[in-house]
Amino acid sequence: MNWLYVVGIVLFLLGLMFSIALHELGHLVPAKLFGVRVTQYMVGFGSTAWSRRKGETEYGIKWIPFGGYIRMIGMLPPRPGDDPTKVRSTATGPFQGLIESAREAAQEEVRPGDEDRVFYRKKWWQKVIIMSGGPLMNFVLAFVFFSILLVGIGLHTWVPIVSPETGTCVIPVSEQRTECRPSDPPTPAAQAGLKPGDRLVSFDGQKIGSWDDATRLIRSHGAGAVQLGIVRDGKPMTLGVTLIAQDRPNPDDPGRIDKNVGFLGVLPTQVMEKQSMGQVVGYMGELTARVAGSLLNLPEKMVGVWHAAFSGEERDPEGPVGVVGAGRMGGEILASDLSAENKIAIFVNLLAGFNLAIGMFNLIPLLPLDGGHIAGGLWEGVKRAYAKIMRRPEPSYVDIAKVLPLTYAIAVLMMIMAGLLVYADLVNPLTLTN
Repeated sequence: MNWLYVVGIVLFLLGLMFSIALHELGHLVPAKLFGVRVTQYMVGFGSTAWSRRKGETEYGIKWIPFGGYIRMIGMLPPRPGDDPTKVRSTATGPFQGLIESAREAAQEEVRPGDEDRVFYRKKWWQKVIIMSGGPLMNFVLAFVFFSILLVGIGLHTWVPIVSPETGTCVIPVSEQRTECRPSDPPTPAAQAGLKPGDRLVSFDGQKIGSWDDATRLIRSHGAGAVQLGIVRDGKPMTLGVTLIAQDRPNPDDPGRIDKNVGFLGVLPTQVMEKQSMGQVVGYMGELTARVAGSLLNLPEKMVGVWHAAFSGEERDPEGPVGVVGAGRMGGEILASDLSAENKIAIFVNLLAGFNLAIGMFNLIPLLPLDGGHIAGGLWEGVKRAYAKIMRRPEPSYVDIAKVLPLTYAIAVLMMIMAGLLVYADLVNPLTLTN
């Protein structure tokens, strides 16, 4: 096995553990700030590889680097009317017994004097802040990584500079060939004398700032004569060009053909172009919308993963990928023949996307995810605001213990999904070429 491949996997896992550590720090800091007693801060699952106790909190790293947690006392309230300093005997009934057992376990960590340091007794907005801190840290990390990528490294961008690969003849879109024949007419660009390296700057007096601008202006003009402004070897020039009408693939959907659009006959040049911070916000916003759409379609996406794992179907490049698959992609990136700059760019983009996905996934308003606790805190705030407006007695704390059976069912479902992703990532992984 290529040693760079192994290094790539290790680097991704280290980046993942760093992300998990900051996610849990996002919970830890506000929890301690609001006086909740935190007994553990752990990165990873399974048996403990290393730990140290500082004050009342044990800090450690576990062997399986696929998650993490902080343990806060008093996550579940006692039953209404029970003494919060005492443990009630477990009730009968399968679901009720499950709930009461969880309450009992939660109360066992509460020591005398901790009554005001339990999570459930904190103000609703403090609960929301504590539970939002983890996903927020993932979003901050994603923004930092995207900023490094776009502002520090740049994005592969098509610019309106005539590429050396630009052809000199008009080949009908229905013919799958790239070489010119003697019977093929010259392109309008070739007739006008455009050369590789010429930058397109204006079209009939309208400024061209990007390749998208050039494409839109050329295609919408149709056939006819235009004045094309270019810069050649640093000198501005104006060329008279007569466009022709052609059937061309749609820029956004190559499988669709646009009829009789304007055709110049040039290809753009791809460069690594640094972006502004404003473009980072737009880029991240666009990806956030795409991730949100993928989460809404997650059941359908997981069906696709099932078919890919057990029927050999091609993996959906927009579908979910697990930690194992992402780690393999990290190894593939480092072992590839790409330039060092491209490797760093793709690797940073992978970590940024993973943090964005983790943050979004954790905001799903279902327990045991952070979003479930956030939803509980918000609902408690609504109840208290309503009681205050209607001058009613202050309501009790939102009792998330009542939904523990559903929580455990969702947790089992999540473990099944995680296992399916691991299997699919091993037998039919996503790769850089997907």
